[in-house]
Amino acid sequence: MDADRALDPLNLPALNQPAHARVAEWLGHLEAAERRSAHTLRAYQTSLNGFVHFMGGHLGAAVTDSALAALSLADLRAYLAHRRGEGLANVSVAREVAALRSFFRWARKHRGIDCKAIAGLASPRLKKRVPRPLAPADATGVADLAGEDAREPWIGARDTAVLLLLYGSGLRIAEALSLTGDVLPVGATITITGKRGKTRVVPVLPKVKEAIDAYLALAPFTPAPGTPLFRGAKGGPLSAGMIRAAMRSARAALGLPPSATPHALRHSFATHLLARGADLRSIQELLGHASLSSTQVYTEVDAARLLDVYRHAHPRA
Repeated sequence: MDADRALDPLNLPALNQPAHARVAEWLGHLEAAERRSAHTLRAYQTSLNGFVHFMGGHLGAAVTDSALAALSLADLRAYLAHRRGEGLANVSVAREVAALRSFFRWARKHRGIDCKAIAGLASPRLKKRVPRPLAPADATGVADLAGEDAREPWIGARDTAVLLLLYGSGLRIAEALSLTGDVLPVGATITITGKRGKTRVVPVLPKVKEAIDAYLALAPFTPAPGTPLFRGAKGGPLSAGMIRAAMRSARAALGLPPSATPHALRHSFATHLLARGADLRSIQELLGHASLSSTQVYTEVDAARLLDVYRHAHPRA
């Protein structure tokens, strides 16, 4: 079934709604002014174009600027109910609400489209998920084992270097894969460009530097400034999927749970720093979190670890 028709509650043919142009403007703003990732832009494009098309059928009229401003809370809830009917879980519905709020916030500020009903649209309550870090030995173990099944030694060295960067420097996988030859030669620190173009300086531990040097010594190319530091088997930019596959293989060899993902290495970096006495502000800066509240979740991780130690060691537990 056509994707647009599937979003239409009245099964009407797809229309070129005026509001689709507003969505395109908003996406251009997010890309140029807020430097949102391509993944986020694609998700928002799908959500808002689907929303506009749904409203065309729901209202039975063109979705103009004035129609957007006049939407009621019942109209907005009808869209979310429709999406729930398609099987969306709470977390996906929450993303839809976030996309709608972002769009209408931009529309009010830049186009004078003031949809007052959006303020009353509640996001579903989500169960707070505490990150599941790996033990220090497991975090380094998966990195060391990641390259054992690689078809070529340089590919194995590459996977090990990337995973050690995630754990040793707390990088997001996209940040590690976006590194270029400009960081060479690797010193005690490197500058990372994270979400929304925000830069930060992170440490490079000796073991991480050694792993990168080992990879470079085996790689069949020398990364030049402006070209990817980590490459795929055919010389193109390395995909995150290849690192996830290496991590899956390594965690299977170590008997680790499915929660042992590349991103769990970043959680492990933060949790282990906190356990050794690092303050939250420093961890926030190292992780590149925009808000301290994003970092505070690691206090819960550490508390959970301490409780686990208590239950296993205290004679009265």
